[in-house]
Amino acid sequence: MDPSPLPEPRLREPGQRVSPRARLMWQLSNLVEGIVTVTVLCVVAAVWDAVDLTWWMVVLGVLLVALYVGVVPQWRYLVHRWEVTATAVYTQTGWWARERRIAPMSRIQTVDYAEGALSRLFGLATVTVTTASAAGALQISGLDRDRARALVDELTLKADAVEGDAT
Repeated sequence: MDPSPLPEPRLREPGQRVSPRARLMWQLSNLVEGIVTVTVLCVVAAVWDAVDLTWWMVVLGVLLVALYVGVVPQWRYLVHRWEVTATAVYTQTGWWARERRIAPMSRIQTVDYAEGALSRLFGLATVTVTTASAAGALQISGLDRDRARALVDELTLKADAVEGDAT
């Protein structure tokens, strides 16, 4: 008599959200990026005289930047999630294309903490979990600084407690 097969692991939506302040950080980042992009495109077009810049082109650029600043960070916040269980780290990222990943504790090689200049301004940080996966490291961006530090400690202890060599 065959034993019943084990249930397949389910690639589920993680339960924790990043910090709400991440939306503001992403908005500021998108605003700066959008202003620089539109400015560079206008200057290049004017210098090369490739396009007769009319007011509607500038207005279109400003509207696209406004959408990029107003919509994308909200969308990212709704999608970006993470969770740690006794056996794995779950992440979900993306704003256009969605990616869900699982890193078993036995596969964790390093856990890194990083604060960029902009994230420091908002009291946020990024935790990077490196595994033996060819897909690369998992990143949890937009975490509250204190929560990120606690997460690094938690993951380090949990990964160290698991038997195996993370390869």
